[in-house]
Amino acid sequence: MKILIELPATALCPVSAFTELVRRTEHRAAARKKADKPTNGIIFYEDKNFQGRSYECNCDSADLHSFFNHCNSIRVENGNWMIYEHPNYKGHQYFLKKGEYPDFQQWLGFNDSVRSCRLTPQHRGTSKIRVYEKEDFGGHMMEFTEDCPNVHERFRYNDIHSCSIPEGQWIFYEEPNYRGRQYYLRSGEYRRYSDWGASNPRVGSFRRVLDFY
Repeated sequence: MKILIELPATALCPVSAFTELVRRTEHRAAARKKADKPTNGIIFYEDKNFQGRSYECNCDSADLHSFFNHCNSIRVENGNWMIYEHPNYKGHQYFLKKGEYPDFQQWLGFNDSVRSCRLTPQHRGTSKIRVYEKEDFGGHMMEFTEDCPNVHERFRYNDIHSCSIPEGQWIFYEEPNYRGRQYYLRSGEYRRYSDWGASNPRVGSFRRVLDFY
C-alpha cells in the first residue's frame, strides 16, 4: 500500500522558494529606499517667518495665483528652484537652493509677488560658459568654468551681449557679488541679451547652478 503525502510548493521546488524570497527581499529594500529618498519640494507662505496661508509644490507650476495671494517667506525642502514674479515664468526671477527664507529680501526679492516656479534639472558634471563682448558671439570672448563675482575685473567689460553654454546651468546677476536682477540660463546659445530675458546687456556677476539635493 502506497501513501501519498502532498507537500507545499516550496518543499517541492526549493529553488523557486529561494527565488521568491530574494524577490520579496529586493522589493522591500526598494520600497525602503524610495521612502527614504527626499522629494523635491518648496513651500510658499503668505506671511513672514513661515506664517499664514501656505502651499507646498513639488513640480513646475506656470500659475500659482489660486494658491496664495502674496508670498513673504519660503522653505525649500529639497532641490534647486527658480521662482518668478509673474505667471508663465515671467518678470523678476530668483534662484533658491535648499534652505529657509524668512522674508522675500532673503531671496533678493523686489516685492512679495511669486506667481510661477520651476525645478531646475540636476547637473552633476562640469560647468562651462563663454561670454562675448558683442551680439552673435562677436568681439572679445572669455571662457569660464568657475563662478565670477565681478565681470568687469575679469572680462574688462560691464556688458555681455551674447553667450554660449556648452555645459551646466548658470545665473546672471545685474550687479557684482551676485546682487540685483537675476537670469537663469540653461545649456544652449544666447545670441543677444534678450534671449535670456534681459532688457539690457548689463551683467555684473554670474555663477554656476550646483546641485544641493
